[in-house]
Amino acid sequence: MARVRSIKPSDGGRTHWREVLADFQERKKLDDIGEQTAIDYDRTVNLLFKRYPDAWESDSALEKAVLTHMSDDIAPATFNSRLVYLRAFFKYCVKEKHIAINPLEGIRKRKTENRAVAIEEQVLKALLAAPDQTTFTGLRDYTLILLTLDTGIRPSEALRLIPQDFNASAREVYVPSKVAKSRVARTLPILDITIKSMRKLISVRAEEWADDVPIFCSYEGKPLNRHTWGDRLEVYGKRIGKHIRPYDLRHVFALEFLRNGANAFDTQRALGHSTMEMTKRYVALVNEDLKSKHAVASPLHKLTAKTQRNTKI
Repeated sequence: MARVRSIKPSDGGRTHWREVLADFQERKKLDDIGEQTAIDYDRTVNLLFKRYPDAWESDSALEKAVLTHMSDDIAPATFNSRLVYLRAFFKYCVKEKHIAINPLEGIRKRKTENRAVAIEEQVLKALLAAPDQTTFTGLRDYTLILLTLDTGIRPSEALRLIPQDFNASAREVYVPSKVAKSRVARTLPILDITIKSMRKLISVRAEEWADDVPIFCSYEGKPLNRHTWGDRLEVYGKRIGKHIRPYDLRHVFALEFLRNGANAFDTQRALGHSTMEMTKRYVALVNEDLKSKHAVASPLHKLTAKTQRNTKI
């Protein structure tokens, strides 16, 4: 069990927020949060106090800074992300009596619209052709695009896979519980083209790299993060004239998986959703897609047209 150090001030003053955050992170480790979640807590809290260095001086200063920070003209998803991480941190601060009130208590999430990711087939083909597979980084990027389109795996999960998580003979990749965002392990089937590319990528790894070096690492064998992967996709996106984000590829998988016959429960398991709430968003998008197609392709168009032509007045 992780040891939580004492951070009570000796001079009667307020403990520095950095120390409180460090203690908070130690407590969250006991809840078995993922590495990326810990990074997101750190990034979100640091951003607030970087923008408002004096916010921690008093409860009133903190409330003013937080509400101003949350009033930025940002996307609903960004607002909700800030809200979740900061509210949890301040809840801990109140519990430990570092502050009197949680400035985000009672603040609701903003409604996010279902974002239909329309990436045409020719665009996806252009994206797959963009990486230079004669280089390690190009082969890595090509393989990661394939794996995401083939399985819908989260970027943060894919970037932590190690060679032992890939089973070519069983035609699958294993997402361990310590890697999965939901903390529940799952196995994802993969196609031959993905298997072939992953085999090739693993075969060109440096011999001196340890077994725990991720499959999708830098050419120096260093781990990547989802932001670095986002930057790589942005480069390819500019090259092909289409803005594509890492999660867009996951969305493409989910929608096409459903359109091609998978049911909601299969999709939930593949995506690693802990509940059906997120999966239902994809189902709703597919249903909207079906309505649009129905409006154009309903047999009644022809039947009605024939009836009108054959009707004598």
